[in-house]
Amino acid sequence: MMKLLSRPQLSAFSISGRQLLLASAMGLGLAATAVSAQEIRVWSGYPELAPFYQHVAEGMAAEYPDLKVTVEAIALREHEKRVALGVTSGEAAEVIELATTIAARYLEGGLLNTPPADVTAFVKDPANFGEFFVNSASYDGTVYGMPLFRGQSALYYNTDMFAAAGLTEPPKTMADFDTYAEKLTQRDASGAPTVTGWSMRLSGGGSGIAEKFAINMWQHGGELIAPAGEGLWKSNFASEAGTATMKQYLHNLFDTKTVTVESPADADAFERGQTAMFIRESWVIGDIAAKAPDLKYATATLPRGSIVSPGQLYVKAGADKEAAAWAFVMATQKPENLLWLLDNVGWLPNRSGLDFSAILAAKPGFEAYVNYPASYEFFTVPAIGPIDEIQTRAAAFLVEAYAKPELATDDAALKAFLENADKEINAILDREGLLGQ
Repeated sequence: MMKLLSRPQLSAFSISGRQLLLASAMGLGLAATAVSAQEIRVWSGYPELAPFYQHVAEGMAAEYPDLKVTVEAIALREHEKRVALGVTSGEAAEVIELATTIAARYLEGGLLNTPPADVTAFVKDPANFGEFFVNSASYDGTVYGMPLFRGQSALYYNTDMFAAAGLTEPPKTMADFDTYAEKLTQRDASGAPTVTGWSMRLSGGGSGIAEKFAINMWQHGGELIAPAGEGLWKSNFASEAGTATMKQYLHNLFDTKTVTVESPADADAFERGQTAMFIRESWVIGDIAAKAPDLKYATATLPRGSIVSPGQLYVKAGADKEAAAWAFVMATQKPENLLWLLDNVGWLPNRSGLDFSAILAAKPGFEAYVNYPASYEFFTVPAIGPIDEIQTRAAAFLVEAYAKPELATDDAALKAFLENADKEINAILDREGLLGQ
């Protein structure tokens, strides 16, 4: 879901002085704890976040002298491998950035520190975080992490193309997406689309294909991997929502032909004017500013809600460095730091009550991400061990379906196909003791 950069960024900040006071000077209401000079490391899976962590460390200089912070940010998959080795061997950084789905395996083994009471109280305060983010930072009812940022989806649409098609507002329902896609598609003499009306994720990385299908399925009222009892799950392809979502893909592919598997897709296609609308995360705003600054576009919320991929900060530190690590974690939550994160990096802060008005005035594309209806519903990928395998298998089924035009006209064949997909994915869940009814 989130955009990755491959170039590692390693930075260190050495701050002179004598004492580290745990959070009292930050106005966060925590007890002050004096510790001696410390050196801590921060591990991140997003190189573009390195400047944010560096910014936080620099901001601590006046109040937290003698703290040296080294930021080590590498591509996500390499980061996950590094964490797996470091946490189990005792060589991990003191502050570790992890998604909920990845953190679960270490929390299950008791391998990450439990926060001090003041940190837990800060996270649980409803003025700071909504229930969704508290739950994302918790395991078995106990808070372990600090909610920091999230990936979240919204619709991007080309306002010039909308105007040319006589469309004055973004689609409000999933049925609108179909009619809008037809009106927005531009074709060559043979009828093949030269500009797609709606760029749908039809190829590429496995998890991305499954994730984009799940986003659209959520709008139809269901989840691809649905809860099925306490700690149990089931595949949901053949459900009413799964069937409606698949039919929508097949309709656009084979009936109205507003898109093809070979069509240019995603942010690159949008920036080049090769698609009129697509669904993606907030990093696209910065990408457009860098690559297509003259592009006329807007963003809009989705009909029901969005997938959210929340990232938290966890601590893995001995007693001698734990206070320093939590002090850094708390420093990330200063409102000015979180606003800097959105404005300069583009990731969405999870903390409630922030004033985004100045940023929105300059960058209105963020509007759909931070000002959404009270009824907007978030969902996330289940935090279960075999989720990568499940998403890869689900994506394989989707790619196969997108190459079968007969599924668009044969309901019996479509039902059999979706039921077979459920059977294979449920077999993975059953193997892991996670299958419910």
